[in-house]
Order: sequence, then C-alpha cells, then structure tokens
Amino acid sequence: MSETAGSTTDVRESRQSRSAGRIGTAVCSVVLVLGHLVTGYVALTAFMVEPDGPWDRQAVANAGVAAGIALAFSVVTALLSWVFVKAEWLRRWWYLVPAALAISALLRLTVLAPEL
Repeated sequence: MSETAGSTTDVRESRQSRSAGRIGTAVCSVVLVLGHLVTGYVALTAFMVEPDGPWDRQAVANAGVAAGIALAFSVVTALLSWVFVKAEWLRRWWYLVPAALAISALLRLTVLAPEL
C-alpha cells in the first residue's frame, strides 16, 4: 500500500512542477518578447533618422542616442535571457534576438552612422 500512495504523490508533484515550469516559461517569454519589441523599435528609430543636410547635426546626435539606448536595452534583455535560461525556463536560442539587436545597434553607431 505504501508504494501506491508514494507513486500517486509523485505523479501529483510531477504535474504541479510541470505546470509551474510552463507558467514560468510563458511569463519569461512574454517579458522577453516585450523587451525585444521595445528594443527593436528603438533600433528601427535609430536607422530611420537621417540628416536633412550638412547643417542637421541634431539628427546625427538623435540617431546615435537611439542606437545607444537600443544597445543598452539589448544588454538588459540579454541578461534577462541568461537568467531565464539558467533557471531552465527557456532554451538557449533566446540569446539570438538580443545578440542580433546589439549587432544592429553597434553597426548604426559605427559603420552605418549617418554622415553630414
């Protein structure tokens, strides 16, 4: 009898831990997707800003600020991804999105920076 009671308890605990893991995965996914959307919007804003002429230094500064903010946001989302992957709520491919956004922000700050 004790074996039957023990196995029933194990099954319940297993189901509860699986459902808690799924809820954790869903919450982490939503948090990261929102962070990636905000970062992507800021990075897109950095790429959309172009100077109107040789006198438009403010547009160049705005593009640099937006790219810097996008880089900072991508670092934050990469750190969150690291925490969530270490907790085994998410898989390692979640590192790709913040890496791609960081590369795009770095490109806008360096090679693809607007010129006057």
